[in-house]
Amino acid sequence: MRVWQPGGHLTQRRDAPEIDDWSWARTARRISTLASLTRPYKGRTMLAIVSLLLATATALAPPFLAKLAVDDGIRERDLDTLTWIVIAFVGAGVASFLTAAAQTYFTGWTGERILADLRNKLFRHLQRLSLGYFERNRAGVIISRLTNDVDALDQLVTDGVTTLVQSTLLLFGTAIILFLFDWRLALAALSVMPLMAIATALFRVRSSRAYRDVRERLGLVTATLAEDIGGIRVVQSFRREGRNQRHFEEVNAHYREANQQTVVLNGLYFPFVDFLSALATAVVIGYGGWLASQGEISVGTLLAFVLYLANFFDPVQQLSQLYNTFLAAVAALDKIMEVIDEEPEVRDNPDARDLERIHGDVRFDGVRFGYGNLPEVLHGIDLDVPAGTTVALVGHTGAGKSTIAKLLARFYDPRKGRITIDGTDLRDVKQGSLRRQLGVVPQEGFLFAGTVRDNIAFGRPDATSEQVASAARAVGAHQFILGLEDGYETNLQERGTRLSLGQRQLVAFARALLADPRVLILDEATSSVDIGTERKIEEALGKLLSDRTAFVIAHRLSTIRGADLIVVVEQGRVVEQGTHDELMTKQGLYTSLYGDWADVA
Repeated sequence: MRVWQPGGHLTQRRDAPEIDDWSWARTARRISTLASLTRPYKGRTMLAIVSLLLATATALAPPFLAKLAVDDGIRERDLDTLTWIVIAFVGAGVASFLTAAAQTYFTGWTGERILADLRNKLFRHLQRLSLGYFERNRAGVIISRLTNDVDALDQLVTDGVTTLVQSTLLLFGTAIILFLFDWRLALAALSVMPLMAIATALFRVRSSRAYRDVRERLGLVTATLAEDIGGIRVVQSFRREGRNQRHFEEVNAHYREANQQTVVLNGLYFPFVDFLSALATAVVIGYGGWLASQGEISVGTLLAFVLYLANFFDPVQQLSQLYNTFLAAVAALDKIMEVIDEEPEVRDNPDARDLERIHGDVRFDGVRFGYGNLPEVLHGIDLDVPAGTTVALVGHTGAGKSTIAKLLARFYDPRKGRITIDGTDLRDVKQGSLRRQLGVVPQEGFLFAGTVRDNIAFGRPDATSEQVASAARAVGAHQFILGLEDGYETNLQERGTRLSLGQRQLVAFARALLADPRVLILDEATSSVDIGTERKIEEALGKLLSDRTAFVIAHRLSTIRGADLIVVVEQGRVVEQGTHDELMTKQGLYTSLYGDWADVA
């Protein structure tokens, strides 16, 4: 049972009953998940199956041909028969080569495309999930699902399925042939199977748990690495290299210990299988030699028995080794299915419609909200914002200002109450049509690897170069962009680290404004900008926001004083609202906050 823990992570409750990893329903779902990915490639899949069956048939022929060569050719001194048997040997070898090559090609071709489709499916599903999923799951763990876990399926879908089917057919085919040759000798050879079954059952139970731990630990290694690299500037600034190194070594040690468990299990199980194979061969040679000396079986039959016995235990070894691959793949597939099973928390109603171009009248009516199963953070928010109004949301840290902005962008839905734009409940319209008319600039503008132009045109890929430049001019970014080595075509590194913090924020402003939003949300958007740059932005925003509704979360005095409406939020409630002059006259919380900001300024 997964529960929401403080800190935003879903965890497994220790007292909750675990789901049976080997239940028929769960196994059937795993198979159906993989089988569904093969549907686009039915033709190649059928060719792979046919070539697999032919390759298995040719693998069963040589021991029987050896029996004929000894009994009908060598013992009878019949050179013609021996010649034809030798020709049959060569033909079987050629057939084995051709069928095995065809089977490997078709299986590998299909398997690689299945994996590529699975990555695409996962990525497409992640794009549908709500913001809450990404806020409560570490980015490195999510990345691990698309990389490490999909890679863990590689060997299974490209070689594992083939090995499973072929080894199983060889195993049963060999067993049938052994009983047809001599049932007494077959029973003697298979007398070791109870020991094999007990060892395999113990190995399966312990390995299943071990490989599940490996997938968990690998995800944590990836997550720790991604966080450390992403925050390397902060790490170095606070001289956390040594402590982070020790933390990574600890996480990596847990991963090593989980892998070590699988190594120990393999080191015990596989040599035991080799021992049983040698024991069965000794039984066949001893008992079969006695039967041959009594004239009850031929020497050729005894030779074929020994050769088929190798054919019998080789598939057992391969299936045992495949079990490792299977366990790793099943653990990875379960993690992948957990992501696929995630449903967006914010979903469009079946009858949701596109939101037509809006004027921008925004209303919060008794809005209550809490994250997940945590207590409420907003307690009955009531706001009436006419179109074209610039609203400044102010209050102490954690008061609920950013949560109000997230609800307006419909990253979450209220628990109670409703939010309307132009009288239309946001839950009655499609999310895409809403966000096309919203512009959001967060506290730190996130830039993608690519050119400056690509980043500004992110919300309007079809924008012309002049439209991009015009948006940059409006926020005062045009001049510094022209100063870059390639101007608007300058390639930025990941997160735009080639630019200063203020320059990145200006590009983010230009990106939001180019999208021509009817409602603009600025979440501490000017806190990373110097005073000179902020004045340029304010001059531009004064013109650009004249016909737009804007929600501004800010601590800058100039931004707050210039707002048409100031809303003071405290502990999830609106405690004051009005213009700067009106609120200063009331001598309430806003006056106290304003005094604190003035002292800092």
